[in-house]
Amino acid sequence: MLYYLFDFLDKQYQIPGAGLFEFISFRSAMAIILSLAISTIYGKKIINYLLKKQVGESVRDLGLKGQSEKAGTPTMGGLIIIISTLIPVLLFAKLNNIYVILLIVTTLWMGTIGFIDDYIKTFKKDKEGLKGVFKVLGQVGLGLIVGGTMYLHPAITIKEDVNVPAFNIEQVETNEQEITSGVEEKSTTTTIPFVKNNEFDYASLISWINPSLVNYAWLIFIPIVIFIVTAVSNGANLTDGIDGLAAGSSAIIVLTLGIFAWVSGNIIFSDYLNIMYIPRSGEMTIFITAFAGSLVGFLWYNTYPAQVFMGDTGSLTIGGIIAVIAIATRKELLIPILCGIFLLENLSVVLQVGWFKITKRKYGVGRRIFLMSPLHHHYQKKGLHESKIVVRFWIVGIFLAIVTIITLKVR
Repeated sequence: MLYYLFDFLDKQYQIPGAGLFEFISFRSAMAIILSLAISTIYGKKIINYLLKKQVGESVRDLGLKGQSEKAGTPTMGGLIIIISTLIPVLLFAKLNNIYVILLIVTTLWMGTIGFIDDYIKTFKKDKEGLKGVFKVLGQVGLGLIVGGTMYLHPAITIKEDVNVPAFNIEQVETNEQEITSGVEEKSTTTTIPFVKNNEFDYASLISWINPSLVNYAWLIFIPIVIFIVTAVSNGANLTDGIDGLAAGSSAIIVLTLGIFAWVSGNIIFSDYLNIMYIPRSGEMTIFITAFAGSLVGFLWYNTYPAQVFMGDTGSLTIGGIIAVIAIATRKELLIPILCGIFLLENLSVVLQVGWFKITKRKYGVGRRIFLMSPLHHHYQKKGLHESKIVVRFWIVGIFLAIVTIITLKVR
């Protein structure tokens, strides 16, 4: 909203400083500062409110050291992340931008599903929470919305064969459309990492049968989007098992995606890096920085020993947002690298359950690969303190983020 106010003041009255709101970098900086302030300053008030309402975590006995001390810790802390993300976005972002709209819808959609799950666990005293089938249906529903919008909305395009003439520094952010050539086109093209001429069109998965089938590319594209949204949101949910792990790992991932969103939405840098130019996607940077600030602010209270847990309200929302940003920037094939922590946590559960069932059928007694899954619990069982596990996972996440950023140039 402030963007529109200062844009009006700049154009009508040429008020000094009002033109700063034209710059994505300025609005992003303001967004991360405000979200960090809200999550740290008002986060404590939300925690106290949750304590007053006795919204405490019910901890199952898994035989882990220090687990019993966590009982009664306020949950639903994901509300801190959601509130401190949306307020800066509403103030500083262009609210008519389709990418921003998609991310706001994702936040509210997944936040609602997670909130219902936490509400059932906390107030209905049902440890199972929302039934798994309803969670999956919610994730599939979001995937349908995102996939359908990406495929059909006229403002979601890519632009190829652009010609970038000489420019000044202001044109880097404010006059991109005036200095570009080429035609915007609808496309289901994405990016393949570490490959020269690294663009791949999902439509080719069906058009090879008959060229006319290209009009039915949505039959391939939308299910892929649904799978990505479901997988990443579940991965974030599984990662949220010890203090600070999910929030810290997600902050690393989100900041990396912010770099991709900014360069992909900027004609100058996308041309220099020879990557796909996605008009209007740079506006996502404001949302991403606000989201990153809220995650870091939440960490203030979520690091060991945690004063609050994010609950499914936070973890499902985090996963959904990360998935949608990756899809919108056409970098979803980088998810196995960038979200490697989420992937490992997911795989550890799948392998553990699968191997247990196979060996039980074969030998009559189920066997395990890990001492406990998800993976972070395996290291807890080995005797590592959870703070050490979290920091080491963060280090792995930073390494994976660096590898992901390198894909901008190394092919």
